[in-house]
Amino acid sequence: MRGYPGFAARRVGQAVVVVLLAYVATFVVISVLPGDPVTNTLRNPENGFTEDQIARIVSYYGLDRPVPVQLWESLSRFLTGDLGVSLRSNRPVSESLLEVLPSTLTLAGAALVVAVVLAAAIAVGTQVLPRGAGQGVLRSLPSLFLSVPNFVIGLVLIHVFALQLSLFRIIEPDSAWATTFAAVALGIPVSAQLAEVLIAGLDHESRQEYAAVARSRGLGRGRLLLRHLLRPSSLPVVTVLALTVGELLGGALITETIFGRAGVGSLVESSVTTQDLPVLQAVVSLAAVVFVVVNLVADLVYPLLDPRVRTPRSTVVPREELSPA
Repeated sequence: MRGYPGFAARRVGQAVVVVLLAYVATFVVISVLPGDPVTNTLRNPENGFTEDQIARIVSYYGLDRPVPVQLWESLSRFLTGDLGVSLRSNRPVSESLLEVLPSTLTLAGAALVVAVVLAAAIAVGTQVLPRGAGQGVLRSLPSLFLSVPNFVIGLVLIHVFALQLSLFRIIEPDSAWATTFAAVALGIPVSAQLAEVLIAGLDHESRQEYAAVARSRGLGRGRLLLRHLLRPSSLPVVTVLALTVGELLGGALITETIFGRAGVGSLVESSVTTQDLPVLQAVVSLAAVVFVVVNLVADLVYPLLDPRVRTPRSTVVPREELSPA
């Protein structure tokens, strides 16, 4: 199979393999963790399980059988969409995830918007501002953003805008303002990577002959940027944008804790504390699926956006090979 259909089929197959390997690796890592989930969780008096319920859960997960058998049964359930039952609450894991997932997706989506807008503003500013008028400051901002962890940014935002200016209340973490500032704390470090790539792309394109010809014909900086430089410079950003999804999800767990939001982060924290392995396995697998799917979409869209990816024989060149030097 040649051309784009073959390329898409190979990418989809690779994505499925990566998800399965991530699930297996997560299962193996969790299985070798110290401690016995039966003793620590099921027989914990606070959880209130009876001996019959414990026997059914142990039989369901095969906790009394060898690890390879547990892995096979767990993987079989995962492939059919069954994420299992929480060892702590005896509820389906999918229900627990659906309760907290909207909060995390809202935060991650808002942070992505903040990151893209901030990165675009910085990159465009480096091209339209004359030297000595703040261009150097803009070029140094991505390095500054990368050097400051998002939890530090979150604490500063809470101190200034919640405690000093009373713009939002800490006890209302899901309010619009609280969500906005949490998104800003999460999005600022992510914007640094996007801005670096976009600035490098704009600098590369502005040195090309076609840009010099356009300037010689009197085309202004703004029109040159919007009509000729921005589109080819934005293509590598698609690659980085897909890679930052994992960082957004991981950062969301920390940011949720800082701002007191009930999201996937709090679910992971409680699962680790109580050794609720099915929930932990489901969250890690879900993160792997989201990361792989987003990168798969970027892989499939890239050849459609950039004709250079297609060779004369209609085969496809990996997008990583086309990033500007």
